[in-house]
Amino acid sequence: MAYRWETPASVWLEDDKSGQFELAASEGLSRIDWQGQARARLPDVAHLLGASLPSTCNCARIYPEGFAFCPTCGRALVKLAGQVKSQPDWWGPWSDQFVPRHVPHGLPVTSLALGDALEERPAAPFVGRFDASMPAPPNAQCVFAAGSYGFPTQRLLALAYTRNVLQYWDPLAQLWHLMAPEDFSVDLTFSRSAYGWLPVANPRRGEVALIPTDKGLCRLWINPVSETCRAEPVFDAVLASAPGAVRRHVACLFVSAAGTRMWTAHSDLSQVELLDCGAAPASGWMRPISYDGRLLWLHQMGQLLWQPGAPPQWLPWPRGFSPRLEFGGPTQSRDGRLWHIGHTGQEYSFIELGKDNPQSEAISGARLGFANFLFRRGHEVVNEPWEVENVEDLHEDDSLVLPLLRGFNNNRSQPSGLVLRFHKYTGRAEEALAGRTIPRTTVEWIGRRNVILDEIPRLSRPLECMPFVYQHCLWLHHPDWNQIRGWRLEELP
Repeated sequence: MAYRWETPASVWLEDDKSGQFELAASEGLSRIDWQGQARARLPDVAHLLGASLPSTCNCARIYPEGFAFCPTCGRALVKLAGQVKSQPDWWGPWSDQFVPRHVPHGLPVTSLALGDALEERPAAPFVGRFDASMPAPPNAQCVFAAGSYGFPTQRLLALAYTRNVLQYWDPLAQLWHLMAPEDFSVDLTFSRSAYGWLPVANPRRGEVALIPTDKGLCRLWINPVSETCRAEPVFDAVLASAPGAVRRHVACLFVSAAGTRMWTAHSDLSQVELLDCGAAPASGWMRPISYDGRLLWLHQMGQLLWQPGAPPQWLPWPRGFSPRLEFGGPTQSRDGRLWHIGHTGQEYSFIELGKDNPQSEAISGARLGFANFLFRRGHEVVNEPWEVENVEDLHEDDSLVLPLLRGFNNNRSQPSGLVLRFHKYTGRAEEALAGRTIPRTTVEWIGRRNVILDEIPRLSRPLECMPFVYQHCLWLHHPDWNQIRGWRLEELP
């Protein structure tokens, strides 16, 4: 026989002989596998649900939410409900919903005040070291999300979208868990274009995000108690791109018998429209960028623009222009126009985006970066994207800087952010970003003070470096590393 306890969100069963509690059901969660999965990680489950844990008694290993005292011996319990402080969510460096509208959304720009903490460290030329670490997920080619997903506490997910594997980090046990699909027909694989997901503003319990798969758009749900996940179909089609959001609309590209088309709907997924996209390609798109009331997808062959209420516009690149999409992303001129770097004949140039007859500005060499966070070789470009770089140290002529993440701050006149600096490198930028092994690389924060956070020997494929923020730390992951490197931050607002 078991006694039944009901809390506002859960149903628990108490064994009348052993006095042990078992979770029978909880709001928003599917079937609870208490004996098979949850009992092995009770501390993590208790934090997730806001349950209570014993402090001095051994009557039970876990207690329902809200229990302040053990019902058997009367001793006080550790009541976790209401104790957790909220932390800022992280949905990838391209998905910060709090970046101001005058900054393009969809680029690696964060509104978190990372520089205020990192710049308290010793300045260059002192070479620092990472002061936190966690093991890399078993499937290391992945994207990260840190959110609450409707639970009282934040948790980290790593989605290996090319291998159909969702991984969950248990911070108390310091272990990665693979989340089994509840329906084995579910396939989270997405392989046709660059990956990007859309977070949910006010998630229900277990609700993660709107995600692209090769078979269509889905809502991703997790049950971290039973270590399972499920995908709820939203739109069934072969997707050509990741979804984007602008104003109160979402949109993505898909492949049909008539060619590439656009699916669009209001943010609540009502009022669906299907629009023709002309000669737009069926794969190979970058993540969409939202700016000035429009969505912009970039491709090696051209650009696709869409403004709610108007048909999509496919614009091939001007003849002779070859974009360098791997150099970073669009940047802005002082008048607010968007530009992208490419190669025309024998020289690099910036071309204006979103125009039939775009303006072009020739430049003297490759410039890496995005969103006004640009570098030519080892020097920052601080004015118009095509103007001469700001040379502060002639020794940096022999280095190459690759920006990873810009930290947006209204109180700073110049951009700041996280970069990789390739030392003693005089080759072409394309070769450094492709597969060449760089003997010495430093991880740096460039801002009011330049701080060298770490040193990396023999780095290859630097574009696969993935920064993310979780539990008051800035982390940097690369699929070749066994550990994720972290730098502690002051408590973020």
